[in-house]
Amino acid sequence: MTGRKTPAADCIRALVAAGLFLAIGPVMAAPSPSICASAGQAVREEGFVALGGIEQWVTVKGADCANPVVLFLHGGPGNPLSPYADALYGAWEKDFTLVQWDQRGAGRTFGRSPPGESALSLERMAADGVELAEHVTRRLGAKKVILLGGSWGSILGVRMATARPDLFHAYVGVSQVVSYRDNPAASHAKATALAKAAGDEKTVSALAAIGPPPWENPRNFGILRRAIRAYEAKSSDPAPKAWWAPAPGYDTRERLAETEEGEDYSYLQFVGRKGDGLFSKVDLAKQGAAFAIPVFLVHGAEDLVATPEVARRYFDDITAPRKAFVLVPRAGHDPNPALVAAQYRVVMQQARPGAK
Repeated sequence: MTGRKTPAADCIRALVAAGLFLAIGPVMAAPSPSICASAGQAVREEGFVALGGIEQWVTVKGADCANPVVLFLHGGPGNPLSPYADALYGAWEKDFTLVQWDQRGAGRTFGRSPPGESALSLERMAADGVELAEHVTRRLGAKKVILLGGSWGSILGVRMATARPDLFHAYVGVSQVVSYRDNPAASHAKATALAKAAGDEKTVSALAAIGPPPWENPRNFGILRRAIRAYEAKSSDPAPKAWWAPAPGYDTRERLAETEEGEDYSYLQFVGRKGDGLFSKVDLAKQGAAFAIPVFLVHGAEDLVATPEVARRYFDDITAPRKAFVLVPRAGHDPNPALVAAQYRVVMQQARPGAK
C-alpha cells in the first residue's frame, strides 16, 4: 500500500508497459555504545546498519536524545520516508528523536543491498524491524521506542508490536491495513459507488471490467489505485508540493534511480505476478488482536485504500491496555497536513506520556 504519490510511486506503470548510526560508509559490525552522554544532547546521524544479514539505511535526528524515540515504518512497500522526513516530520524533532529506515528492497537499502531474485517476506521484514528496534534502544540508551507504521508499514507494525512488546511503549497505526480480502473489496465497492454517484461512466466501466477482488492480474491494483486517487482528491486536502521534493543528498540521479527501481521491485513483490505476493498473506484478524501495549489508530475519513470501516472493525476487536481510534476529516490515505497533525497529537498526548 503506497503512502504517497511520487513520480515513481504508481509502480504499476512498469507492469502496464511490460506486464546507525555511523558516518556514511562503514557498517556497524557489533553493538555500539550509547551516544547519549547527557540530557540535552542533540543527535543527527545517518548510515548503514547490518540488519538481517544485509546493510540497511537508517537515520536518527532529534534535538535532545533524552526525548522519547519514534521509529517510523514507511509504506509501499518500497516508499521510503527518509527523503521527505524533514519536510513532513522535522518539527517533531524538538520533542522526539526520530528514526527513519529504508526497509529491505527500498531506497538506499535497495541501492546498497539489491535483493536480486530473492523474494521479500513479511516475516523477514518484521524481523529486520525488531532487530533495528533493539539496535536503536542500545544506541540511544532508551528502554523502549514508540512504533509508528503507516499503510504497508502498519502491517509490519502490528507484527512487530505483538512479537516483541517489550521493545515498544505504544503502537500507532496510520491508515491501518487489515486484510488482503477485506481492504481491496471495500475499496473497489466504495470507489464504484462514488463513480456511479458522480455519473463517471469511464471509471465505473474500468472498475467493472476488472471485477471485484481477489485478482490474479497485477495491473488491476493500479487501475483501482488510480480511481481511488481521483476520488480522494475530491474530498481531501492536498499535501504541499514541497513535501515531495527529495531532501539534499536524496535528489541525485543515483539516489532517484535506486528509489524508483526499489519501488518497482517492491510493488511487484507486494501484489505478485498472479495475486500471490506479500499482500496475499495479510490477515491481521487471523493473527489475533491481543496487544500488550497501548494501540492508537489514526485514519483519514476519506481513505479509500484502507477504508475506515475495515480498520474500525479490526480496532473494535483489539484488546490492549489502552486504545483509541482517531478519524481525521478531509484526509485520505496519503499524508496531508491534517493527517500528520493528528499523528503528532496522538504521539504527543497519548503515546509520549507512557514513554517517560
